[in-house]
Amino acid sequence: MNSDLCELADKGIKYAMELGVHYCDVRAEKQDKKSVLIENKDIENIKTSTDAGLGIRLIKNGAWGFCSVTDPKSFEEIKNKIDHAVKNSSRHRKKKIETYSSTVNNVKIDFPVLKKPSIEKLMEIGLDCSQIILDTPKIIRSVINPWYTENSKYFTNSEGSKIEQNFTDMIIDMNAVAHDSGITQSINTTEGGRGGLEQITDKEKIQQKAKEISQKASELIIAKFAKEEQTTVVMNPDFVSLLTHEILGHPSEADRVLGKEMAWAGGAWWKGKIGEKIGSENLNVFDDPTIKESLGWYFFDDEGIKTQKTTLVENGILKKHLQNRETAQIFNTEPTGNMRATNYRFMPLIRMACTCIGNGDRNPDEIIKEVKKGILISNMKIPSIDMKRYNWSISCQYAQKIENGEITGLLRDVIVMGTAPEFFASINACGNDFTVRPITNCGKGDPMQSMIMGNGGPTIRGIATVKSVN
Repeated sequence: MNSDLCELADKGIKYAMELGVHYCDVRAEKQDKKSVLIENKDIENIKTSTDAGLGIRLIKNGAWGFCSVTDPKSFEEIKNKIDHAVKNSSRHRKKKIETYSSTVNNVKIDFPVLKKPSIEKLMEIGLDCSQIILDTPKIIRSVINPWYTENSKYFTNSEGSKIEQNFTDMIIDMNAVAHDSGITQSINTTEGGRGGLEQITDKEKIQQKAKEISQKASELIIAKFAKEEQTTVVMNPDFVSLLTHEILGHPSEADRVLGKEMAWAGGAWWKGKIGEKIGSENLNVFDDPTIKESLGWYFFDDEGIKTQKTTLVENGILKKHLQNRETAQIFNTEPTGNMRATNYRFMPLIRMACTCIGNGDRNPDEIIKEVKKGILISNMKIPSIDMKRYNWSISCQYAQKIENGEITGLLRDVIVMGTAPEFFASINACGNDFTVRPITNCGKGDPMQSMIMGNGGPTIRGIATVKSVN
């Protein structure tokens, strides 16, 4: 982190307190992003960008004030912004803001990067994957977008905390498009995590993923449609991660539970149900920012709260919500370390870090073998959810029939539908194949903030309605 930016952040705290604010925190942030876009083995563009600035949050007259400064050249710029934020703090708020008391933390954390990324390496990997995809029959287009960001975040507040976190995020987006006999099908994947090139070159090699998506896109050309029916569904971990994100993660955010997000992003289907049964005993849900290498891995949130694993649902019983320092006071509980902003330009919001359905003890193959008639649902696509996350439909990238415990015909353009309480009550098996998947485009707030995070879970089995859209 630039020492000048950190010094300006510290001076901002001191100046705000001299103006009589009750509380102030400042986030100094710097991000360098490098990206390569490759279409059909042609490098379309190479992009590099740098963004740096301060986000300043304060409480004056019992209300929040906020301002941000991009690439400040002098402290006068910051003073003017703080003056404006203090002046515009509401003097007519009926209920004064109260925040949960926080411990003081002074720490610097450098997240591990085992293999440092570079533009040259991105091009090499991207071109290799593009070639693999285009070598597959019926493929007419491949789009490969590897990118990484190097991030520095410095948090300081009027209570004495000074926290620096430095980390790299490595991502690759890949899309394979097949066409034949007037039919077009595509399969995409996003891979990566918090760390260096090892996030896409180690473990399961990205070249193997490129081969998988191109083969499946090609196979989908001759796949059949699914008839509409309520049936047994077995969902793979990638699909489960989006289901968890939309129907379990977002409703866990306390601002949604309180109705503060209803105007633009929705509420929570389980409002007022803490301590009640909301799913089967096989359903265990948690949020965990401490899962290493996940895109939701961090040690302190944007309020300076130390992260921890939070149990949200235990054996089907709703236990907790995700809390910030303000909502924790309202719910008479503790903050969970889930307050985050896209960058310094925005006020932080309560956000999932890595919300997951917990691992089970069943072999996924055994879960499938027990199904006489059903459908295997694979890989996330597009969600459509009501305001309370109660009624939901999520399309998958492909599906397969299960007949007498065997996977048979491939199905395309399949949507899975249900209601939250009915579906989660129907879960009767969870696999032992727990997987965390990267999410890079979660939107929330007004103005809208896009956030990266992890979501995950194992193979699960339940009852839902499926159909193909054709």
